[in-house]
Amino acid sequence: MALGSRLRLLTAKITDDAAKIYELYNVDFSPKWFPVFFVLYNEGAKTITEIADKIGHSQPSVTKIIKEMINAGLVKDNQQSEDKRRNVVDLTDKGAIVAKDMITVQCNDIEKAIDGIIAEATHNLWEAIAEWEFLLDQKSLFKRVQEQKRVRESNDIQIVNYTPEYQSAFKKLNEEWISNYFEIEDTDKLALDHPKEYILDKGGKIFIGLYQGKPMGVCALIKMDDPNYDYEMAKMAVSPEAQGKHLGWHLGLAVIKAAKDAGASKIYLESNTILKPAINLYYKLGFKKIVGHSTPYKRCNIQMELNLQ
Repeated sequence: MALGSRLRLLTAKITDDAAKIYELYNVDFSPKWFPVFFVLYNEGAKTITEIADKIGHSQPSVTKIIKEMINAGLVKDNQQSEDKRRNVVDLTDKGAIVAKDMITVQCNDIEKAIDGIIAEATHNLWEAIAEWEFLLDQKSLFKRVQEQKRVRESNDIQIVNYTPEYQSAFKKLNEEWISNYFEIEDTDKLALDHPKEYILDKGGKIFIGLYQGKPMGVCALIKMDDPNYDYEMAKMAVSPEAQGKHLGWHLGLAVIKAAKDAGASKIYLESNTILKPAINLYYKLGFKKIVGHSTPYKRCNIQMELNLQ
């Protein structure tokens, strides 16, 4: 806000001076017309859409400026074009004379004055603005702040291995999301009530996602008895309190790393397309949709795999 405010104040100061400069050279001209005027002088007749794209203004804004310039006798519209539906505008004879006078006299004086400021200044504002515009085009300020928020919040995240003290959290977090969308099935009960026997003792792993020290997310890597897959990523659940903190992303990375460390070549998972955030996460982690694999779950309508090789 402070940066925007200062830039607006600087803009207002320069715009006020620009109006005085036109008066100094006896030119009846509004500073806000100049971008449109400059395009028409350098490139000839254009449509309002083309002008708007060139100068980065909205079409309604350009339309309003064109109307003002028509009233001042500097621009004419409805010029001939191959497509009669296109409203083409161009400079009038008066506009061309004004432009020529500006370029040969006024702009020359202005350019030398600007060069003087640049010579006196420690930093070249013109180049700095161009650089900032380029950098913000590559990645907006919003995205940059979003990344910093993610980094800060990730410092509050810790992924730990399952211990018996987390059994209630493992069960509760999974039951909450399953009950919210579907119904708890017999296969769910086996894993949630007996994680040691059903997952850990069979060669699997369970990871607990701690957010600010509290168990807010869980995910399991289950050993599969399948010639095509080594492990299944399953039982991922994140508390609504921690959603948006990227806890699922960190849990997914932990599961994938554990599978790689165990020498796995493929990971399998099952889900439902109604769970859009989860599906997006899986795609982001590198999983791809597959078909034709049997499933014990009624709620499953999408199957995915991740090739680790």
